[in-house]
Amino acid sequence: MTLVEIDGHELKLSNLDKVLYPAPGFTKGEVIDYYARVAPTLLPHLGDRAITLKRYPDGVDGKFFYEKNCPRHHPNWVPVQPVRSEDGFIEYCQLDSVAAVVWAANLASLELHTTMARAATPDNPTMVVFDLDPGPPADILDCADVALWIRDLLAGIGLDCVAKTSGSKGLQVYLPLNGENDYDHTTGFAKYVAELMEREEPGRVVSVQKRDLRRGKVLVDWMQNSFHKTTVCAYSLRAREQPTVSTPVTWIEVEAAHDERDAALLTFTAPDVLDRIAEHGDLWAPTLTLTQSLPPDGPTATAPRVHH
Repeated sequence: MTLVEIDGHELKLSNLDKVLYPAPGFTKGEVIDYYARVAPTLLPHLGDRAITLKRYPDGVDGKFFYEKNCPRHHPNWVPVQPVRSEDGFIEYCQLDSVAAVVWAANLASLELHTTMARAATPDNPTMVVFDLDPGPPADILDCADVALWIRDLLAGIGLDCVAKTSGSKGLQVYLPLNGENDYDHTTGFAKYVAELMEREEPGRVVSVQKRDLRRGKVLVDWMQNSFHKTTVCAYSLRAREQPTVSTPVTWIEVEAAHDERDAALLTFTAPDVLDRIAEHGDLWAPTLTLTQSLPPDGPTATAPRVHH
């Protein structure tokens, strides 16, 4: 047991030498160190949202579980936000400080998943997400092509979007809104775009999750915009073989990876991400500040298909 003090709070950190990522030998101590160092950049995207913890007490090769209700033994300085669900209310943790993020990391919460809305206004999503998931043999480079198509499609109706890696197999395109919206509108818009793309290129894009339809195609998962869904937060670790991170990327980087056919250009580990933040700052900041409005319906016409 190691005692540390962060933000005036004392934390007991345990099993720091335990290996959570066996392939690179990445330890629990290194997980905690990453989250402590990334926290100042992570907190604006995490601190005011309901959090689902994905915990791996025995590492990425062991059993895991999702924890929506804040653990009963949470410190009294970790806020809890009740959000209604189909079965009543879920008492979500709010990780609103460096100390709270470190506390969660000490629980082997490798992945942090957030809602589309802020916890205080759970019915008002602040963004739309297009979660791009490749069906083998499609890969992240196929996702890059679809992501660029979404960017061009939205630009055609005057909307800007940003991209991040999932940290796993795919990419995610986010459309910041930061206005008054409801889930019916955001989900309907995302569905419209996904189905439009599927009609345009049914050999490359699929909008439904049926596994037998997904081989060799990119799923544009619009259902991640539903009220009860969460999506991995920017800067969260992922439970893969390597300690990869869901990493904000520029469109120039997406284009370069696609043009050079190099998936490694869209793969970043925890040390990479800390270096990127030092160099570029917070590439995910537009999701906090960019205010845009969805059209009443989906795009009224298809944007020209730009083959990158």
